[in-house]
This record gives sequence, structure tokens and C-alpha cells, in this order.
Amino acid sequence: MSRPTARPHLRISSKAWLSGAHLAAFNAAGTNAHRLFTSPDGWVERFGEDVLISYKSDAAREELRSGLAAWCNDNKYPPQRVFGKFLPRQNAERISPVLLDGDATLPLTTVVEENSMRFGLDFGAGYSAGLFIDQRANRALVHREEPKRLLNTFAYTCSFSVTAALVGAETVSVDLSKKSLDRGRENFALNGLDDSKHRFFADDVLDVLPRLARKNEKFDIIILDPPTFSRGNKGRRFQVEQDLEALLLAAFELTAPCARILVSTNCTRLNRRALESIARFALKATRRAAEFHAEPPLPDIPPDAAAQTLWLGMKS
Repeated sequence: MSRPTARPHLRISSKAWLSGAHLAAFNAAGTNAHRLFTSPDGWVERFGEDVLISYKSDAAREELRSGLAAWCNDNKYPPQRVFGKFLPRQNAERISPVLLDGDATLPLTTVVEENSMRFGLDFGAGYSAGLFIDQRANRALVHREEPKRLLNTFAYTCSFSVTAALVGAETVSVDLSKKSLDRGRENFALNGLDDSKHRFFADDVLDVLPRLARKNEKFDIIILDPPTFSRGNKGRRFQVEQDLEALLLAAFELTAPCARILVSTNCTRLNRRALESIARFALKATRRAAEFHAEPPLPDIPPDAAAQTLWLGMKS
């Protein structure tokens, strides 16, 4: 089963609300999960019939609400609900979004579409609702590549796995959180996919990768999208700045000929150039070679407001 991957070709700049032309292009592409506005103090995102305002201060929240009301009026888009999410300085201070406007009796779960794929969201499940829209272009690349086997590490709710499965791939999804993987299975079901043909490991990625290597498993595409910081099995610390190279080295052991590896991070101290530098060190250590590629910036999210990503196209 396949899905179209058409996407808007226009771009918007920071501090500009999404134009009517962009909105029409997203709707035509079967995408109702996208950014509406970005500023240094926060941003506004559409998730189907709902809107999420992410803000750094109460003043920013109110300014974004005012701008949203004007945009909705201009574009004849009546959101069913508006949620707000505070953006704290420390991860420990993260909380779930709160309802700002709309019917409080409605369920906090909903379903959105991206290039006609379906993904479940839950505004009450934690800081993140379930889909990182800044990975849209990378999911589209997976769709175009039509891999036979995909390994999705730090898989969260398995959006990359669903994308690959829809074009016939066998997938392996790894995440410490069983709840996230259960939501991933629900995403498979939303897209008419039988998840029994795919594997899900609620385990530490750094433990799973060597096990897969010992079994001589190989993958055409490997997704490496780790958190900035986490604790794995037995309290093992993962810090992306220090440990990304080791993660890449482990992934190299699992590459099929001419495989692609996506390296992605939200760490503000690592830009694309830094990712390329880390990748070059890992390649040199293993005497491997790769070409580097990055998808063009998204039309709705400024590059500095999205995850930093880099594709490695392995040469052997």
C-alpha cells in the first residue's frame, strides 16, 4: 500500500503566518499536520481540527493566540480546540499541553494526516503529542526510496516505520518506552497495516544494535534520532554530543550495501556541520565512505526551528 508524497514547494520566512496558498497546497497533499507560524518566542501548529500553541512566556502565548484568531478568520479555518504548551528551559519542567479554548469534554486523542498517512495523537500523553512534523521531508524520502528493510531507533510512535511499511518494507522499531511502541502499533493499524509482520523492541538501542549485528541483520535504511539526553538500561547515560559517534559505529555494522542512515538531533549545540564532522570521524575509524545529503528546508518551518538532520549514503 502506498501514499502520495506531494508537498508544497513554496517557503515562508520566520515571523510570517502560513499563506492561503500554502494551506491549500497542504490540503491538496493530504497533510493537515503542519506549522502555521514561527517566532523566537514560540510557534503555532495545526493538527487536524486542533491547534497547538507552544510558547516561552505568558505574553508570547497571548500574542500567538491573537495572531491565530486573525489567521483563522482570514482562512476560514475554525479550530475545534486550541491547546497551549509551555516551553521550559529544563526538560524536567516539561508538562502536557493544556486546553486553552474548546470543548473540554472531547477526548484528548485525535488522528492527523501527512501525505495521506494517518497518525494518532494524544494531547494528554505527555510533552509531545505523538508526531514530529519537522521530520516530514525525511519521511517522504523514506517513501521514495522504498527500502526492503528499515531499522527505526528511538522510534517513539514509529512514524518512520509506518512510512516504510506502506511501501512494502520489513521494519524493526526500537524504543525504551513500551507505551510509545504500543502507540506505534496503533499507527500501523490506522494505516491498514498488519503489525505482526514487523518487530518492536522495548529496549535500550545500545543493547539492541549489537544483538542485531551478531545475527548478521542488515538494513537498507537506518533511522538514528536520539534524544539530547536519556538514561538507558541499568541507568546508562546517553548524551548525544558525546555518544552519537558510538551510535553511528554500531549502526555501520548493520548496513546493507549502499544503505542510507538518517542522523537527526534537537540538541541546540549540534548543527548540521557538527553532525557531518561526527559522521566523518566515524567513517574514518571504520575506513568507510559515504555521501552526505540533506533534504531541502520545509516550507512551513524555518531551518533553525527544526531538528538538524543529515543523511549518509553509504558507498558500500
